[in-house]
Amino acid sequence: MEWSEICENPIFKDMPFKFETNEWGKIVMTPASNKHGYYQASIIEMFVKLVEGGRTISECSIKTSGGVKVADVAWGSYAFFKRNKFDNPYLESPEIVIEILSPSNTLQEMNEKKELYFARGAREFWVCDEDGAIRFYNYRAQISSSEIIPQFPNRIDISFAE
Repeated sequence: MEWSEICENPIFKDMPFKFETNEWGKIVMTPASNKHGYYQASIIEMFVKLVEGGRTISECSIKTSGGVKVADVAWGSYAFFKRNKFDNPYLESPEIVIEILSPSNTLQEMNEKKELYFARGAREFWVCDEDGAIRFYNYRAQISSSEIIPQFPNRIDISFAE
């Protein structure tokens, strides 16, 4: 199936899963948890507080050489959105792409996604782990903080739940 067919198919409308495709166009589903959604919303809230000159997007579909990948959160400059509008999927990656680890994810999978996003033009790739810690990467290596948004915290606070 083409990505647009998946998005428009009524069978997939209310599924509690994140959909992606692999390099052969097969659908891959990942169940979402409330913790995952909390981290996603918290990251978006932090962007709103800290960053001007762009917008966040959740569930951002990006066509890569490994299929259509759907980043949990992405941040694109206004220039990115002016160029790409609401293409579905994007052929170009927003500047920052963020994946939130689920129990079913592996580090190998995240490393593969990181390379696929960088090949599409991402400038940074962030991974939020199951404890809320965020690791930042540029195309060369892991970095101690975001180079684009240096004030972004390296942990999502979940102290209310402890």
